[in-house]
Amino acid sequence: MRDERLSVPSWDDLRRQLGKVEKPARYLGGEVGAVRKELASVDVTFALAFPDVYEVGVSHLGSLILYSILNSLDYVACERVYMPWTDMEELMRQKGWSLFSVESRAPIGSFDIVGFSLQYELTYTNVLAMLDLSGIPLRSAERGERHPLVIAGGPCAMAPEPLADFVDAFALGDGEELAVDIVRVYRDWKREKGTRAELLRRLAQVDGVYVPSLYDAVYDGKGARVVPKDLDGFRAPEVVRRRVLKSLEGAPYPDRPFIPLIPPVHDRGMVEIFRGCTQGCRFCQAGMLYRPVREREPETVDRLVRDILRHSGYDEVSLVSLSSADYTFITETLSRLVREAPCGARVSLPSLRVDSFSVGLAQMLGATSTSGLTLAPEAGSQRMRDVINKRVTEEEIMDAAESAFSAGYSHIKLYFMIGLPGETDEDVLEIARLARNIREIGRKKGKRPTVVVSVSGFVPKPHTPFQWEAAVRPDELRRRQRLLRNALRGPGLEFRYHDADLTALEAVFARGDRRLGAALEAAFRKGCRFDAWPDKVRLDAWAEAFREAAIDPDSYAFRERDREEVFPWDHLSSGVRKRFLWREREKAREALTTWDCREGRCTGCGICGDFGVSVRLAGGREGPSFDARESERV
Repeated sequence: MRDERLSVPSWDDLRRQLGKVEKPARYLGGEVGAVRKELASVDVTFALAFPDVYEVGVSHLGSLILYSILNSLDYVACERVYMPWTDMEELMRQKGWSLFSVESRAPIGSFDIVGFSLQYELTYTNVLAMLDLSGIPLRSAERGERHPLVIAGGPCAMAPEPLADFVDAFALGDGEELAVDIVRVYRDWKREKGTRAELLRRLAQVDGVYVPSLYDAVYDGKGARVVPKDLDGFRAPEVVRRRVLKSLEGAPYPDRPFIPLIPPVHDRGMVEIFRGCTQGCRFCQAGMLYRPVREREPETVDRLVRDILRHSGYDEVSLVSLSSADYTFITETLSRLVREAPCGARVSLPSLRVDSFSVGLAQMLGATSTSGLTLAPEAGSQRMRDVINKRVTEEEIMDAAESAFSAGYSHIKLYFMIGLPGETDEDVLEIARLARNIREIGRKKGKRPTVVVSVSGFVPKPHTPFQWEAAVRPDELRRRQRLLRNALRGPGLEFRYHDADLTALEAVFARGDRRLGAALEAAFRKGCRFDAWPDKVRLDAWAEAFREAAIDPDSYAFRERDREEVFPWDHLSSGVRKRFLWREREKAREALTTWDCREGRCTGCGICGDFGVSVRLAGGREGPSFDARESERV
């Protein structure tokens, strides 16, 4: 049920007004390949909501997968909605327009389910803005039987407490099967005309669904515990485990993508060649949340690439994963797509290891003298690379640079992180030394090289070995940025960095508990939107919001935790055991590295033993068997 004060613009009204806003095509719909069903003819209507602008949302692969799966069900109609840009939001509020879907311009408040994709903590005010623009009460407790069910998934759903008061249910883990389970439960409940309380209890019994209203948040000096309520004989699970798709091989995948009306941030077709990563970088949340590694067969990858290109007209396709060069048959797959039976489009890899093998792959894909190559050493000194378990040596980095320049590259971009646990000024300056040495290699090869150093600030993320660590305060992070900038002066060197205040705000919400909801709502009401955009974030409004909510943001971002502290996400299991993460943290303090289990030896992280899944590599091979002894040792 939507707010009756809101209306949906007619097509003529919309067309007349869109000339007043930036990029009006964001709101037009009608893309080639989009699915349009009659909403009144299905049992369940689903608004797939992405809390960022159109061109960002249409590039999100997870949303494309869910859109395809849900619309493949004859009883579901799934449509899309994105966060309107600030000019469009202002226009909608002036006109009294409801937020509407892209496909049929239906009011979002009229859908049965509104499902948000939570990719980044700094989109949370956009979530509230989209609910408000739809006429949906912000807080779950204020919604009645006829309001949409508001759900959310994505990596941030694994630490969702700052949004717990606003979201009815969180979908944890892989969504291919879970999304179908949720809409089935909803369909059955709707047919039976049950109460909203009954719906939430039913959802809480679905593996991978967390319903925060069925839990209490307890702050007792030991941390922020979240425990199930006793509700007339009903008690939600003590621990909610994320859903894990056992195999990608038979999983549905969209081979008929819709074509955006304006250039998206990633303007190409995408094929996910495998999911998960076991390299074990200790700062990396995705590497922990998406375990174990599950690969598609090379024949399947080849078929999907060609189908997507045939149905879309794209001139580029990207082979997507967290570390594409780790795919078992990467060389054979690229050779077939590019040389043996060319697919007719450019093939790209979005992520590469820091080694000469990766350079060879990039060269196979068509490097030219003007091409750029992106590598991620993450830390400048060998000690810090060992601390974060980035198992690459300086010799390998230099070999990769030499191979790149020899292969025709003149532009190399390097990703680093500063503010890491145990980092010293010497470690920061090692980044500059590494960049200068790479530049010199290019000069010796007769190039006029450009080396771009891109630096982000460390944020302690939940479900990682560094979740106990403190973030570096903004003033200190800026000091380290200046130190590095001064050391990178000179021709052929470029320095780029993330805003230190945004890094701090991200750290607050990354480790936030349910109490942060009050500050989040206050910031939204003060006009905070697009907090990830440096030119849009309003730090003064955020400071006021924290004061009004009596929240000390420093206690979330800049406080180191001890081993016994209970985290506000401990009731949500990623499958990677907390004691494994603690052991990795202790190894980090000794600068000791951990092997990749794909190399043949179990690390004892727990995901395979506890969740009954395993590493699945292409070619019908499985990774190492779960080692109970290793797990016990952890």
